[in-house]
Amino acid sequence: MAVPKYHEYMLPILKAVKNKNEISMTEVKDLMSKEFNLTEQELKEMLPSGNQTVFNNRVGWARTYLKKAALLSSPKKGFIQITDRGKEVVDSGITELNAKYLKKFPEFVEFQTVNKKEEKETEVEESDATPIEILEASYNKVNDSLKKELLSTILDCSPEFFERLVVDLLINMGYGGSRKEAGQAFATTGDEGIDGIIKEDKLGLDLIYIQAKRWKTDSTVGRPEIQKFAGALQGKRAKKGIFIATSRFSSEAREFVKGIDSKIILIDGNELTELMIESNTGVSLEQKFEVKKIDTDFFNED
Repeated sequence: MAVPKYHEYMLPILKAVKNKNEISMTEVKDLMSKEFNLTEQELKEMLPSGNQTVFNNRVGWARTYLKKAALLSSPKKGFIQITDRGKEVVDSGITELNAKYLKKFPEFVEFQTVNKKEEKETEVEESDATPIEILEASYNKVNDSLKKELLSTILDCSPEFFERLVVDLLINMGYGGSRKEAGQAFATTGDEGIDGIIKEDKLGLDLIYIQAKRWKTDSTVGRPEIQKFAGALQGKRAKKGIFIATSRFSSEAREFVKGIDSKIILIDGNELTELMIESNTGVSLEQKFEVKKIDTDFFNED
């Protein structure tokens, strides 16, 4: 099964702690993983950012919402305890608990209310996702749009500019030695199947051979093109190559590189734009949002 939504943990958490004086969040997570029969793979599933597991994120937000509704309290760091209100909710026989139900409690409404200065009760949009998941989904949507715009812009540029773009990208990723040397990457070879050569590191301990194809995004680079590149690498007694394309690679092409001695990395249009965004190549920062949390160590009086 998929990792349950955050609100699906709310009632099981209350039931799990009802008859306990206090319980650690470590134990709560263990109980929830068993309650929903989650596999090791499901427990290790990460958010798109890679900063936290989906499971920990959702259990954490379930706890936060229950605390904001005064159904749980925190007697000490890393522990939770059910309140009298929480016991009443469990004893009521309710079968499902979610954010909509929690709105009956004024503490939770205050938590969700936005822009109190203007005395408006604009509330967080109802969703099965946690606030962090909503934020990451919005971030990914913006990035997806940016990637499409990048590819479109690249295709409007000249082949010579695309070669410079590839060099800039590799430099920003830590390859290429000096900028001057890297700038010569596509000028040092005219061999069939090889567009350029670049140093793997600043000391030039190894060389990476490059093939760059500025093809339409709906086209496909097939196995024959990759075989030609692999043959060119063998002719140079080279072991490493990067094949960059603005289009996609066929499954046969990707399978082919898995079974050869040379290490060839295939970077398609989507991966190219992802690397450009990650390395700040051809993009600039428009806005920056920081997500912060309470530093519990700071408030530890022990």
